[in-house]
Amino acid sequence: MCILLCSLYYNIIIHYFILYIINCSTLNSKFVNMENFEEMANLFAIQNMEMQENVGYGKLSTKKNRIDPFTLSDRLFIKNFRLTKDLTRYLIELLSPFVEVKSRSSAIDLSTKVLIALNFFGTGSYQSPVGYNIFNAVSQPSVSRCVKEIVDALNQPQVINTWVKFPSNIQELNQVRDDFYRTTGFPGVIGCIDCTHVAIVPPSTNLNLVENHHPEYLYINRKNYHSINVQLICDSKLKILNVNALFPGSTHDNHIWNNSNVLPVVQELHERNLNDYYLLGDSGYPLRQWLLTPILNPSSAAEIHYNTKQMCTRSLIERCNGVLKARFRCLIKDRTLHYNPEKSSAIINACVVLHNLCITYNVPEYIYEELEENDMGIYQEVENNDVIHNNQQNRYLMLGRQQRNRIVQVLQNRI
Repeated sequence: MCILLCSLYYNIIIHYFILYIINCSTLNSKFVNMENFEEMANLFAIQNMEMQENVGYGKLSTKKNRIDPFTLSDRLFIKNFRLTKDLTRYLIELLSPFVEVKSRSSAIDLSTKVLIALNFFGTGSYQSPVGYNIFNAVSQPSVSRCVKEIVDALNQPQVINTWVKFPSNIQELNQVRDDFYRTTGFPGVIGCIDCTHVAIVPPSTNLNLVENHHPEYLYINRKNYHSINVQLICDSKLKILNVNALFPGSTHDNHIWNNSNVLPVVQELHERNLNDYYLLGDSGYPLRQWLLTPILNPSSAAEIHYNTKQMCTRSLIERCNGVLKARFRCLIKDRTLHYNPEKSSAIINACVVLHNLCITYNVPEYIYEELEENDMGIYQEVENNDVIHNNQQNRYLMLGRQQRNRIVQVLQNRI
């Protein structure tokens, strides 16, 4: 035991001697002139212990020595909070009517609440590190309250219905359609649709709880982890036009679409013979006039060309999913939302609102390393286009094939 302690002691001395050599240019002169090697090592050890205590949560994380995030460079501010400084100030003003700020002197101001929430969304860290960092200096329970208040504010109808909105008139539809055509060369597209999975902790098995709308096992998806299956519809600029984060991970994409509030809108367009507006989806969706899917077994050059153009255009929604999760890393699988499904859905909606703010105000996409779980949506290769349940479904499928065949010829003629 004595030999081991002596060996450890001299290893520490050597370690701090190396530090001394590297940092000698910045050390106090009393260290530089020191001749007693062992005394020098001891002083280094004491200095290191004091430094560790000073950077710990207890001393550094106080309002007195907290750093004002708005003094950071633009690059570092975006790295920590994902929004620009000007956009953050706008967000603070936008949410001010919906967030209550206490009048007591120790109360957390609205600006700090927004920054705490943004840091949590962007980094996906646990609440304690978010609160204890040099920008926030608040306790974990305070972080939890701040995140809840900002999430609730972003889910207010006055906010989310303004920033996540499917086109509501012909002029808006034409604008989205024209943007798609200029970007991709695919005519008639008013949105790309797909689903992506956001991991959550296993919810309680107690169905008597208010927040438990579904049994726990329904949240286990095809990749065997608990998630919420989130439907997104985006435009050519990656702005999200519609989000549906209400369904468990085992729910099929087509079921979510059948319960979407966008489906009646596009159906009504075609009932009014406005047939030049449709969405693009993968083969997990049924072929309809208003939702064009790939041809699973193309038999001609024209059909192969259609598939190429359709998949190239539809890749925008996969990129949108990737940008959303890269910018707000609380949504990636490796982070996992530690909330019940209801709260997790609200956090997803909040991140979508912030994503659209970033797209509208041209915030640079966050540069990030390659994600280990490159899951931009669980692709379901399901041929359900030919499943006919009744005469009405048969009619929809027939009209969908006619629509797709027409687009195949239009694209072929433009080669």
